[in-house]
Amino acid sequence: MQVTSLLSQNEHPAGCDCGHDHGGLQHSHTNTKLTQTLLGLILVLNAFVIEWLFPNGKTIAGVSAMLGAIILGYPIMKVAIKDLRQGWLSINELVALGVLASAATGDFKTAGIVAFFMLLGEIIETRTAAGARASIESLIKLTPTKARRLVEGREEEVPASDLRVGDLIRVRPGDNIAADGVIVSGQGSINQANITGESLPVDKSPGEQVFAGTINLTGALEVKVTKAGQNTTLGRVRELILAAEKTKLPFMRIVDQYIGYYTPLVLVMAALVWAFTKDLDRVISVLIGACPCAFILATPTAMVAALSAAARLGILVKNIADLEAAARVTAFVFDKTGTLTSGKLVVSRLNPLGEMAPAEFLRLVASAERFSNHPTAKALAQLAEEAGVPYAEVVDFKEVAGKGITASVEGAKILVGRAAFLRDQGVPGDLMKLVDLDETAGFSLLFAARDGQCIGWVGLQDQVRSEAAQSLRELQEAGIRRVAMVSGDRKPVAERVAAEIGVPEVVAECLPQDKVEFVKAAKAKGYRVAVVGDGVNDAPALAAGDISIAMGAAGSEVAIHSATIALMNNDLRRLPFLVKISRMARSVINQNFLFGVLFVVIVLAAGAMGYVHPIVAALLHNAGALIVVFNSARLVRQGEELEPFLANATAPTEENAPGAALIPQTV
Repeated sequence: MQVTSLLSQNEHPAGCDCGHDHGGLQHSHTNTKLTQTLLGLILVLNAFVIEWLFPNGKTIAGVSAMLGAIILGYPIMKVAIKDLRQGWLSINELVALGVLASAATGDFKTAGIVAFFMLLGEIIETRTAAGARASIESLIKLTPTKARRLVEGREEEVPASDLRVGDLIRVRPGDNIAADGVIVSGQGSINQANITGESLPVDKSPGEQVFAGTINLTGALEVKVTKAGQNTTLGRVRELILAAEKTKLPFMRIVDQYIGYYTPLVLVMAALVWAFTKDLDRVISVLIGACPCAFILATPTAMVAALSAAARLGILVKNIADLEAAARVTAFVFDKTGTLTSGKLVVSRLNPLGEMAPAEFLRLVASAERFSNHPTAKALAQLAEEAGVPYAEVVDFKEVAGKGITASVEGAKILVGRAAFLRDQGVPGDLMKLVDLDETAGFSLLFAARDGQCIGWVGLQDQVRSEAAQSLRELQEAGIRRVAMVSGDRKPVAERVAAEIGVPEVVAECLPQDKVEFVKAAKAKGYRVAVVGDGVNDAPALAAGDISIAMGAAGSEVAIHSATIALMNNDLRRLPFLVKISRMARSVINQNFLFGVLFVVIVLAAGAMGYVHPIVAALLHNAGALIVVFNSARLVRQGEELEPFLANATAPTEENAPGAALIPQTV
C-alpha cells in the first residue's frame, strides 16, 4: 500500500505490502501503471466478449486472457520475487500465489481480474492517500528555484541554491522569497501562512525578518540573506516534517515485528482448506482475503493525515508519538512572558493633567518619541496610529539611553521619561504622587513635561495575548484538569495576568530550576504534563514535560530544537486544536483497527467456506482498504474552519480597536 510508504519513505517495511510497491510511486509512475492496468483489463475483457459472441473462438479468447493476465500479473510477481530475493516473506507472496493458482488451472480470466483489482486498489489508494501528504508537500516545496541577486547595483538571476549569507536579493511583488533575510529597503505585505499558519498577510518594513518560501504580495524589497538553502526556516521545517513521517508509534513497531509470522500462518490455513475441500477457488479466496491491508493501514494513514492537518496550521511535530501523546495530556503548564503575553509593551493608561485633552497629550508625547527605537516609543507610536493622531514637527531630538528623551515640538521643549529623569532635568514636584498605578504590578510609567512643567503620565504594560483567555477556556472544556502559569516575574504581575485571562493556578518569582521542579511534582501526582514556553529561556522546563510546545518558532532555531512540538506562530488557539486533532486521530485509529481486524476475519472465513469467489475477494480487499483510507482522510480537513474565524476575531473595529478605550470619542 502506498500510504505505508508515507511513513517509511524508501525503506521497505517488514509488514504488509498487499501486492503493492512500497517504493513511493511518483505521479508519472502511477500514470504508467494506470496505462498498463487498462491495457491488461482490455485484453481480459476482450476474452469475455469473444467467448460470448463467438462460441468457437475459445482459443483466441484464451490467448487474449493469458496476455492480459501476464500484463496485469507481472508487477505483482516482480515485487513478490524481489521480496523473496531480499529474504522477506510478506503479503505480496499471498497475492502472487493467488494469481498463479488461478493461472495454473488455465483460468486466465480469473487471474487477470484478480490482478486487475489488486493493481487498481494500489492506484486508487496511491492517489487518495497522496492527498494527505500533498498538503505537507505544499508547505515544503515552496522555495523558488531562482533569485534576483544584486551585485554592484546590477540585478542578476541566479539559482536559489547559489545564494550565500550576506548576499543582497531583490524581491518583486508576487515573488516567493528565496532565502531567510532582513529587509534592507522597501516595504511589502508578506503572506507567510505556509510558515506560521497566519491567516492574514503581515506588513514588513526595513529591519524586519522575512522567511524563505513566503510570498511578497506588494512592494519591491531588497533583502540581505541571513540563511540560505537547508538552513532556512523552511528548510528546517521540511526536515522536521520528513523526520516525523519516518517515526512510528509503538503499536506500528509491534505490527512490523510480528507481521512476518502472518504470511506463514495464512499459508498453513490455505493448505488446510485445500486438504479438506480440494477447492482451489477457496484457497485463492483465502490467500487474497487474508491480505490485512485495512488493518495495516489503520494507524499510518490516520497519523499522516493528522500530521498534515497540524502542519498546515503551523504546528510542527517532530515525532508522531508526541502527537499521539497530546491526546493523553491532563495538565498544561505555561510560561508568562512571550507565551501568555506578547512580550511587547502597550499603552494601558493615558493621563493628561490639567485642561489638556488626551488627544493633544498623545500627539505631543508620540511626536517627541517618534525617532526613538525604545519599546515605549513603539507603543506610543502604535497608539497614535490606531487613534489617528497626526505627528507634530520635531527638532533637536536627543535620547539619554535608559532614561528618556528631549525634543523641541512646535517650539516647546518636551521631556519624556521616567520620574528620575524629569527630576534631573529640573521638573518640580513629586511626580509619583500623580499616579494611581502600582509599578510593582507590572506597569511601566512614563512622565512628560512641557517647558519644565509636568503635563501628564503614561502607563504601559506587557500585552496579554487577545486569544489567551479563549484558548485556556477551550482547554479546560476539553477536559484538561490542571492549567498553571509558572513565571519568573514578580507575584503582583503574574497574578494580574492570571486574573485577566483566567488561569486558576499561579506560581511566580521562579528560577528555571523552580519551573522544572514544578513540572516534576505535577508528573509525580499522576498528571501528564504539556509545558508551553517561548523556547528561549524555558528549555529546562520544556525538557521536563511529557510533551513540550515552543511558541513562535518561525525563524528561531532555539525554539524549533528545544521542544517536541513547535508552533510556528504565537496563536494560542493552536493548543486546543492540537489536543482535538490528537484525540480524533486516536479515535480514527481505533475505528480503523477494529474494522480492519473484523474485515479480514470475515472475508477469510467466508472465502474458506466457499461463499466468496476469488474475484469478489479481491474486490472486497480493496474496498476495505479504501474505507480505512477515506476514514483517515477526514482528519486532513480538520482545522480549515479555524482560519476565517481567526481573521474575523482579530480584525479590529471602531469599537474594539486597541486604542479605542484609551482615547475619548472626541479625539
